[in-house]
Amino acid sequence: MQNNLLEIQEYIGEGYKPLVDFESWRVAMLNYSPALRPDQLTQMQRHNETDEVFVLLQGRCILFVGEGEKRVGRIYAADLEPGKIYNVKRAVWHTHTLSFEAKVLVVENRETTYDNSPSSPLTPAQHQELVRLTRSLWGGDDGP
Repeated sequence: MQNNLLEIQEYIGEGYKPLVDFESWRVAMLNYSPALRPDQLTQMQRHNETDEVFVLLQGRCILFVGEGEKRVGRIYAADLEPGKIYNVKRAVWHTHTLSFEAKVLVVENRETTYDNSPSSPLTPAQHQELVRLTRSLWGGDDGP
């Protein structure tokens, strides 16, 4: 089949990879990476100009969101369910942890870059809260 009729993309590597950029939007895959283990998470980010959508395709993913203007305040955790759409609203602090076999579809604005996506370091207490929340939802030392 010709590429001008149907584009097929796949990503089986670690971490995040954009697969389709079209006009103002982007579709990417987010897969497990050791950097996304709860014991490795040291900051949260936000996108000041756009929402960001996450859809769990397989495995497990916890989406952490934080209150706060200039820095992360209270942190909440959502254990994603396959096939449901999770829309992180513009300027909401967030990060995530994934199980080894996880695959997450990400839809975002194509112009989402580090320039309009500041990060906020987590305090030691907030870091421990992410680990605690993961254990609470998944059990074990730091998840599946």
